[in-house]
Amino acid sequence: MRKWSEIKGENAWTMFKVMSEFVEGFERLNQIGPCISIFGSARTKANHPEYTKAVEIARRLIQEGYGIITGGGPGIMEAGNKGATMQNGVSVGLNIDLPFEQGNNSFIDPDKNLNHRYFFVRKVMFVKYAQGFVVMPGGFGTLDELFEVLTLIQTNKITPVPVILFGKKYWQGLCDWIVDTLVDEGKVSASDMDLFLITDDVEETVHYINEFYSGEKSKDLRPNYELE
Repeated sequence: MRKWSEIKGENAWTMFKVMSEFVEGFERLNQIGPCISIFGSARTKANHPEYTKAVEIARRLIQEGYGIITGGGPGIMEAGNKGATMQNGVSVGLNIDLPFEQGNNSFIDPDKNLNHRYFFVRKVMFVKYAQGFVVMPGGFGTLDELFEVLTLIQTNKITPVPVILFGKKYWQGLCDWIVDTLVDEGKVSASDMDLFLITDDVEETVHYINEFYSGEKSKDLRPNYELE
């Protein structure tokens, strides 16, 4: 049996590793400017229409003056970084060490390529430094990131940001379940459905983000201060 002193020492070392990830992330991302995060499946192939759409969305957002943040891996993440690089825009990758699927894609700016051991640190970086989220079709990781963002907005833990679910056919069943089950049973409010937009249109995605930050809201294009 391990001694308690050994366990305490291990816990202290873990704390320092967590702190080092936060410090590196904050120092390297504080100056990147307004960015939009693109979430989606690591398993989407480069010849898939969803990959092509993610590239197009990223390119259009760069043209509108935003940078792009992704999880840094293959699939939709690669597509987002690729679109940013094609327009010579800011391309950030927040990588995570995984036993499969993950590996840095080649379209990340070298000085904006961060590697994480801990999922929760990585998610803090996403939420703090992205001023909007485009959520492409994905699996458990994508759903985790989506509901993390929606929960933080719903509970006023971060400033409201635009959230777009791209791909009506993919997302409509989930949204119907939220309405028919969660809203119907009072688990969430009907108004919570206004926290996101569902669309199949690239230009509607860009317009929604631009409109969100028009006028007085333009001052919110900064790191989410509640997390400081």
